[in-house]
Amino acid sequence: MTDHPSRTLAAFAATLDYRAIPAHVVERTVNLYVDWLGSALGGKGARPVETIARFARTARGAQSASDACDVVIDRTRTTPYFAAMINGAASHFVEQDDVHNGSVLHPATVVFPVTLALAQSLGASGAEFIAASVAGYEVGIRVGEFMGRSHYKIFHTTGTVGTIAAAAAAGRLLKLTPGQMLDAFGSAGTQASGLWEFLRDAADSKQLHTAMAAANGLMAAQLAADGFRGAQRILEGAQGMAAGMSSDADPAKLVDRLGERWATVETSFKYHAACRHTHPAADALLAVMAEHRLTPADIAAVTAHVHQGAIDVLGNVVVPSTVHQAKFNMGTVLGLCAYRGYAGVNEFEHGYAEADIAAFRERVTMALDEEVDRAYPARWIGKVTVTTHDGRTLHGRVDEPKGDPGNTLSRDEIASKFVRLAAFSHAASEAQARALLDDAWAIAECARVGALFEHGETKAAA
Repeated sequence: MTDHPSRTLAAFAATLDYRAIPAHVVERTVNLYVDWLGSALGGKGARPVETIARFARTARGAQSASDACDVVIDRTRTTPYFAAMINGAASHFVEQDDVHNGSVLHPATVVFPVTLALAQSLGASGAEFIAASVAGYEVGIRVGEFMGRSHYKIFHTTGTVGTIAAAAAAGRLLKLTPGQMLDAFGSAGTQASGLWEFLRDAADSKQLHTAMAAANGLMAAQLAADGFRGAQRILEGAQGMAAGMSSDADPAKLVDRLGERWATVETSFKYHAACRHTHPAADALLAVMAEHRLTPADIAAVTAHVHQGAIDVLGNVVVPSTVHQAKFNMGTVLGLCAYRGYAGVNEFEHGYAEADIAAFRERVTMALDEEVDRAYPARWIGKVTVTTHDGRTLHGRVDEPKGDPGNTLSRDEIASKFVRLAAFSHAASEAQARALLDDAWAIAECARVGALFEHGETKAAA
């Protein structure tokens, strides 16, 4: 079926068997789920997230005893559609959710809101939850790679491609046939949306992108299960997604080594609580400062050598006016790293606008680097040039930023991040967070994915 890659990809997602997924892929998926749940907890109290949650509660109307799906930020329960919507928004707010380099996609924030909600609603097993999540990752990553670099210049890939990833994950849990899965892709793709313009004026659209990608992807799969027809070539067709949203799409990437190359394990965790495009330079700066024992006061200027994608996204924010906008400003991120040693949620919340950080921001510039740009998006190389007040010119380089597969976070580091995010948003006490962690690490072995919470306390899935 090389002449119809969408159909091949849909068939893969529909028929993926848990037993065919290698053990290391299952383990990685569990780690990614735990990491996602921490980010979802971290979104509690965020104004854009709470606004979307209020809309969802109003649209849902009165709660029903049959509502089975957890809303992570407030421990209420609702339908799969609205749970996916709220949890999708919540998990993309603190900028700590995962990212796949080659596709420039944040898979977790559009896949796990769907698989958790549907698994709870259907009473699915942990194995089915994992299989559906892997289907979402494998499809979403390949579609993101297919859409190419030109797509990301204007479109927020997680909003657009994320809708297809969510449909694949939902369709696998709903046991769609390959034909129905293709219909789901068609209905998801025609709803794919998300534009970068929001960064220019600190709009709230980023959380709306993930909320609707998750919810619309789930809806597309549910419609397909009921016989709703979708475009059969929504990805590569003459008037499909690539035709309207890309100038360098490569259909071969849609079916790249399906079942042999597990793209899920290529996904990176986010260490700093900022746009991933800032991380390589941040780690390179920290390396230079450690090697040469520099203090922030020693640094006269920093040049971050970056790929074009970083300039396209980060160049929109010159002087950040909000915490979230600050996470898309290279100078602010490097300033926090220089002064605090880490650009985490608390560092942004309490320091992004402080005088020393603002002054450091003014000493940072970005420059397009041919080597870095050529390697992107498969590799995100970090390079900085640091000029000191005493006249030295120092160079730093990081080939794999913290969190990349070759420099990944351990389970202990993921757990620490989880507890930190729950504490940041006051979503759970440390004891509650640890209990949630115990359950989350065991998700693959659950006979039935159950409630995360009960009467304000954690409840083991059973």
